Amino acid sequence: MKKLLILIGLVAVVAGQLRASVILIPMDENTQRNHLKAYGITYWVLSKGVEAYWLLNYKGGSFAFVHTPEFEKECKTRDVSYQVISESQFAAIENEILNPEVNMDKIKLEKAPRIAVYTPDQNERGEVIQPWDDAVTLVLTYAEIPYDVIYDTEVLQGKLAEYDWLHLHHEDFTGMFGKFYANYSGQPWYRQHVKMMEDLARQNGFDKVSQLKLAVAKKIKDFVMGGGFMFAMCSATDTYDIALAAQGTDICATPFDGDPMDPSFQGKLDFSQTFAFQNFSVITDPMVYEHSNIDNSEVTGRKVSPEQDYFTLFDFSAKWDPVPSMLTQCHTRTVKGFMGQATAFNRKHIKPNVLVMGENKPAGEARYIHSAYGQGFFTFYGGHDPEDYRHYVGDPPTELQLHPNSPGFRLILNNILFPAAKKKHQKT
Repeated sequence: MKKLLILIGLVAVVAGQLRASVILIPMDENTQRNHLKAYGITYWVLSKGVEAYWLLNYKGGSFAFVHTPEFEKECKTRDVSYQVISESQFAAIENEILNPEVNMDKIKLEKAPRIAVYTPDQNERGEVIQPWDDAVTLVLTYAEIPYDVIYDTEVLQGKLAEYDWLHLHHEDFTGMFGKFYANYSGQPWYRQHVKMMEDLARQNGFDKVSQLKLAVAKKIKDFVMGGGFMFAMCSATDTYDIALAAQGTDICATPFDGDPMDPSFQGKLDFSQTFAFQNFSVITDPMVYEHSNIDNSEVTGRKVSPEQDYFTLFDFSAKWDPVPSMLTQCHTRTVKGFMGQATAFNRKHIKPNVLVMGENKPAGEARYIHSAYGQGFFTFYGGHDPEDYRHYVGDPPTELQLHPNSPGFRLILNNILFPAAKKKHQKT
């Protein structure tokens, strides 16, 4: 009888082990059919109140969560490659990852972050004014990750407190309307945009657009200092810091704000106010399509051919540097470059406390940088669209179904999941 009871107990244990299982989403180059939608699946699982794990450097930065028929069905629906493994198999993977000899780590993801995208989106008549798309909204939509759209008025009203993560759209925080004056000042979309921004400034109690944008930049700065996560691309990177440095002086030429700029503005720039950049020069000429020498561009002497335009992601210690390790998870360490109004950051103008995570070393430029600021974090990513090398005004948006394994877009989505990590991993 005693032997029978022991046998029954063993069978029950084995049966329980067989029932308990885990969904593993591999993220290596050869296994995963759709890297981008894999992030959406993980976000969706978190939104259901279920914890997930980010397995840093294991098969390209894989994800894992408890197996349920609902989760498995969703993987199939979104055409995301996955494996159903037993708890004992997952325990073996954990043991491999936690081995101090290997550069891997297991990060618990606890809660789906609340996401805001800063963009004008539409005017009061529901018309889209700006003739370009935004890489972040494209990839969020493709990955099926929900987000809210906010803009200047909402930021000034304190709406950022409702979110964990903020993306800055292709934006000009200097009040120079994107430096499009020389080529597009006669275009209807440009005139509409200027009018919309001037009206928005007046509605919020400002005489100039530059004053409105500075006030918004300060609100965003408070958001980050208080523990928020800010991600910016293209012109929202350098113009953000330019606006902060130039507070208290007029850097806008007459075509932008109706009065002359301060002729001694350069000496009045306060680099202690900026996030990432220092000792830069502002380009105020309205006929030059460039804001400053932060951007390593053709205007400032960049000589990188399209064939040689790649940047390399740094390898960080997953166990000791979990933040940059999360932000650089990818199935390749070499990423094809892409241009934008701010394409790359001249390394000599990057503050020493800012971490470079991706660079084109021969060109002396950084493409992907990150740092803590106050209680929060910011990440700047150069370029406009990772799968459109030179995106022109009026070009159609990238069709991401043609690029489901894009390394450049993966880096954006790393930033989306980063705020979901257990707080102890968000150390600097």
